[in-house]
Amino acid sequence: MWDQLLDGLRSRDPRGSGGCSPCPSPSPSPAEMALHKQEQAVSEAKGPKAEEDGEAAGARGLQGAGLGFQPPEGGFGWIVVFAATWCNGSIFGIQNSFGILYVMLQSDLGGGEKDPTLEFKTALVGALAMGMIFFCSPIVSIFTDRIGCRTTAASGAAIAFIGLLSSSFTKSLEVRYFTYGILFGCGSSFAFQPSLVILGHYFKRRLGLANGIVAGGSCLFSMSLPFFLKTIGSTIGLAHTFQVLSAFMFIQILLSLTFRPILPPSCDSHHDRQDKLASRNMKQQCGSQMRKYFNMRVFRRQTYRIWAFGIATAVLGYFVPYVHLIKYVEEEFKENKKEWILLVCLGATSGLGRLVSGRIGDCIPGLKKIFLQVASFMLLGLMCMMIPQCQAFEGVIVVCLFLGLCDGFFITIMAPIAFELVGPMQASQAIGYLLGLMAIPMTAGPPIAGYLHDYFGNYYLAFYLAGVPPIIGGLVLSVVPLIHQRMLKKQQMDSGKDKMLVSETVMNGELLPGCPATEAHV
Repeated sequence: MWDQLLDGLRSRDPRGSGGCSPCPSPSPSPAEMALHKQEQAVSEAKGPKAEEDGEAAGARGLQGAGLGFQPPEGGFGWIVVFAATWCNGSIFGIQNSFGILYVMLQSDLGGGEKDPTLEFKTALVGALAMGMIFFCSPIVSIFTDRIGCRTTAASGAAIAFIGLLSSSFTKSLEVRYFTYGILFGCGSSFAFQPSLVILGHYFKRRLGLANGIVAGGSCLFSMSLPFFLKTIGSTIGLAHTFQVLSAFMFIQILLSLTFRPILPPSCDSHHDRQDKLASRNMKQQCGSQMRKYFNMRVFRRQTYRIWAFGIATAVLGYFVPYVHLIKYVEEEFKENKKEWILLVCLGATSGLGRLVSGRIGDCIPGLKKIFLQVASFMLLGLMCMMIPQCQAFEGVIVVCLFLGLCDGFFITIMAPIAFELVGPMQASQAIGYLLGLMAIPMTAGPPIAGYLHDYFGNYYLAFYLAGVPPIIGGLVLSVVPLIHQRMLKKQQMDSGKDKMLVSETVMNGELLPGCPATEAHV
């Protein structure tokens, strides 16, 4: 990529083609030969790392100054924002409302002998759906890069629609493991991730605001769907409820057609790629295709590796309050009539946090946006530890208000940071791998807390320990901007030395009277 970018720049060099009529290229001058040798020496001295930096710089050149691409920052982009809002809201609104479906599933299986493992089996239906969203993310990144955001999102919404609709025609939990857990979960993953990536095609300066609107609008679904499902579930039954939910995914199929990518493609032509493949043996061609579909280049960036590791560590305790808080309130305060207020508080302040953090993120330059995530994780860890200290139900409500704000700040700023770390062309892969890394700790955290509850008979230790990983993750994330600044300074120093060496070589050649290079430039 870097070599092709240099070739393209040289072909547009005014000294080579300018505005004059074509003329034969002069033979290399001694200064040019010395310059070429100096460039080779510098390149060999830098090694593979310089090649990686060159590729990244080349990509940035193609995305920015090389092609002069500027996102529209609005216009049709606001329709894309609406479609992404519906996608996020419908998918995670259904997922977050599984507690209502959980009760309906058990009622639908009522009658007969009581199964001692019924609760575990029923919960596995929703756990599979949520887990598949994150486990499929790296694969979704590949499809997004190869076939585009629009096709990937529409196909995923269609699969999710089939999963929900087919769930209405069976009462078997084993079948619903596949229809709801696998089909709806995988389809949701394929529909959700492109909705994050496509925003970077239409917004740059307002990307944080766009993400905030999408994330904040989706909270309206999370707040209203539990009441909606509880109402229609008692009226029309579980089977027809699944059919109503499938209508949300059918609408998403149509809205996904608005995900039209406008980011300019790479300057590599199809013929150039075919020529490169033709000049390689079978082993090299297979390796090239594997690297194309399983692009691990984002992990070469130290800042991305640290960022991904910090978030994966933090989310180990991230969802523990969301899963166990209702049961904790019932056990501790004997409250089983107003516990829904906690979910409303979480959803409301999460939406507020997403809107506010999106606007704040637009005002914070570069990777300093990460400090918003640092603050959200640190506060979330402290709030988890405060839950056992609450002496009244009202105190838990206050804690939930802050937990919702932390959720909003963390979610909204994720995509803008990915774009800052790896650029628009690799953002899909970066987000996909990050969500894949988050899957295991997210899935493991709540069961570990449940085991601690079974062992000790209460949730005290579970909530105290749940606050530790977010704090550790926040501390890890805080070093990413510092490492990034240190790497930039080192690159500037290296580039300064290279320019000095090159300028000395050119000057020593071009100051000689009658130098061919001087005559050629004249």
